[in-house]
Formats: sequence, C-alpha cells, structure tokens
Amino acid sequence: MPRKSPFRLSRVRLREYRSIAACDVRLGPLTVLVGPNGSGKSNFLDALRLVSEALHGSLEQAVRTRGGMAEIRRRQAGHNLKYPDDTAFVEIILEWADDHSSGVYGLELADAAGHSARVPHEWARVWWGPQDGEEDRPADAAFDVYEGGAVESTEEIMPPPAQHALYLVRAAGVDAFRALFDGLSRINVYSIDPETMRRPLPPAQGEQLERDGANIAAVLHRLEPFEQPSRYREGPKVRIEEYLRLIVPGLEMVRPTHVGAWDSLDFIQESARGEAEEFGESSLERSQRTFSALSVSDGTLRALGVLTALFSDTDGPYSPIGIEEPENTLHPAAAGVLVDAFQEAAEQRQIIITSHSPELLDHPAFGPEQLRAVRQEDGDTVIDKVDRATAESLSDRLFTAGELLRADQLQPTPPLEDDGQ
Repeated sequence: MPRKSPFRLSRVRLREYRSIAACDVRLGPLTVLVGPNGSGKSNFLDALRLVSEALHGSLEQAVRTRGGMAEIRRRQAGHNLKYPDDTAFVEIILEWADDHSSGVYGLELADAAGHSARVPHEWARVWWGPQDGEEDRPADAAFDVYEGGAVESTEEIMPPPAQHALYLVRAAGVDAFRALFDGLSRINVYSIDPETMRRPLPPAQGEQLERDGANIAAVLHRLEPFEQPSRYREGPKVRIEEYLRLIVPGLEMVRPTHVGAWDSLDFIQESARGEAEEFGESSLERSQRTFSALSVSDGTLRALGVLTALFSDTDGPYSPIGIEEPENTLHPAAAGVLVDAFQEAAEQRQIIITSHSPELLDHPAFGPEQLRAVRQEDGDTVIDKVDRATAESLSDRLFTAGELLRADQLQPTPPLEDDGQ
C-alpha cells in the first residue's frame, strides 16, 4: 500500500449532515462549489474537516467545537430528523496517484451524552492497484466496527477499539490501513481571516498553515531556505510572491519578521508616483518602502493566505485542500490571478473551493466539469452537477459560468436528469 503517494478524493457522500439531507458529489483536481450565501457550501467542506480533525486530534473535540451533535445532524422544521435512525453519515472515497489504489472510509455519528457523539458504525475498504472495471471486486483489506466494540476485519491481527477515538486511528498501526489514515488526516480546509493575519502573534509552528492563516509568518519563514539559495529561487515562497505581485503592483517581497518576541510580516514594495495606493501611500520618486501587515489591505492579506495555502509544501505529499470564499475582499480584477494560481496548484494537489463570485467564475478555466451547483430547496442543501442545459452552454462557450451566475442560471441537475456521474 502506498505511503507517501499523492492522493485525491474522488467522491464524497453525506446524509443528514448540517443542512445537507443527502448528497453524492464526485470531485476532480479542481472543483468549485457555486451557490449563494447561506446555501450550505461550507457544510460540505466542514464534513471533510470534521473527519480530518477527528483523525488528527479526537472525535470528541471535533464534535464539541461544532456545538455537539445537535448542530451536526440536519434538522427539519419542527426539529425532527428525516431519518429515524437519528444519525449523520459521512463516506469518502479516495485514490492514490502512483498505482491507482483506492480506498473508502465512512462513519455514522449519533448523539451521546453532553456535546459528545457515538459511532454506531465505522468502516474502511482498501483496494490495491486499479480495479479495472471490477467495481464489485472484494476489498483487499477491510474493517467494520460497530457500537459496543465488535470488530470485523480481513486482517488477522487488529487492535481493540478505544473509547472516544475513531477506529481508523488505531487501525493506522496496521500497514494495510496506514495510507488511508495518512490521506484523510492531512485534508485541510481554510477560511482565511485577514484580521487574524494582520496582528502580531506569539511564535507558532510553521509546518502547516492554520485554518485562518494565523501562523502565516512562521510558514513563510519555513519556506525561506536561506542555506539553499538555489532552491529558494525556485521554491514555493518565490511562486507565492510572483502571483502576489500580479495583484499588488510594485511588491518586491513578503518578509517574516518580529515585533518584539511575536511573529509578524513586512511587505517590501518598490513605489513610484501613483503607486502604493494598496498600502495607503503615494511616493513622488521611486524607492523601496516597507509596510507592516497592520497597514496592508484585507484583500492583499487574503490573497497571500490563499496563495500560501495553495503552494506551501510539507514533508509529505501535497494533500487536498478546501478554501472558503477565496475572493472575499479582493478587487474583482484580481480574481483571474487567483484562478491561474488554482490551475497551477491543482497539478500537484486537489483543490475544492466555495464561491459566489461572478468575477471569479468568468475565467474560461471553469467549465461544467469543475462546477458543482449548490442550492437551498425547502431548507435542504442540494449539491450536484450543473443541469444539462447549463453544461451545454458552458461547453459551447455561449456563456461564462460568471454570466450564468449573474442571471441565476447555475442550477443543480434535477433528480430525473442525474445519471450519477
């Protein structure tokens, strides 16, 4: 089974999760969930984040930070669940790039005492190598764990379940399931917060960008290999700055620095007459100026956070990431630059974004294959491919996705039209 191979999520199935009654969403290298505010786009990404957090930390903490199962399970009018079994359902299908191995991981979540949760059923399946159309081929490795501690597995020796922990955490010690755990626990979902990035903060670890971008100074410092200048000239920080220069004219570099003992950022800009409005300054002659993060616009900080999430490397394979509303507070003209960055980064890692920005979707990169329409219907979130008429309009280049969004014509596929692909 692969250990350090790039992987991607190919399909996500949810039921009774927050506002989502049921969905079955196939994902590509770059997928955009498109819909108005409040339609439930973020709830889809939150399900991925819950699984990752529960594997990386603890299930109890992941549930508590969301307000308990009462906030996770979907509720209809009158506060009655649609399904009588009272559970939320998450299933993720993923595959590895090097040999087309694949895996399935799923769990059911139900209410327990307080803000905690119990897991009536948790399961995993792994297929080594391509299935070659044999969709019914038995898994090469599998386990099912049921409430009460009963474990069924293809493996002869499996660890006992642990209270308040998902079984995959324990099963990761078995070679057959290690890659499945590694892949799912490395998923990251970002909601970049410029205000948090702006403030000097206590020193932090820089191995992984935090969800809101708070430790960005530490991450950028890690990406500056001063002892290896040849790598720096081609490294991720250079690529981040190259894209940021297209958004902020005159920018030279972003430099991690310190305010006392706390981490912060400086922005170095070459400015001239009429330039540097981004930072609230105007210069009569060309010079190099330094601005602290405190004086930089929200749009610049958000763009920096998004680009860092896209291009920052780690000690393992590039993992799938979700980014919520990356275009917020950005000038509309900068949207195309972000899409170019998404396309480049998607060659190395899978990217899922949420958006309701026509300017972002005006980019020709977005065809029907990349779009998943999100709508609220009778209080339920519906997520699916765009309908057939919309897909044909996009494929024939009659309209951009942004133009269709402005006209409120990006609709999910009706159930009778959906072929499940």
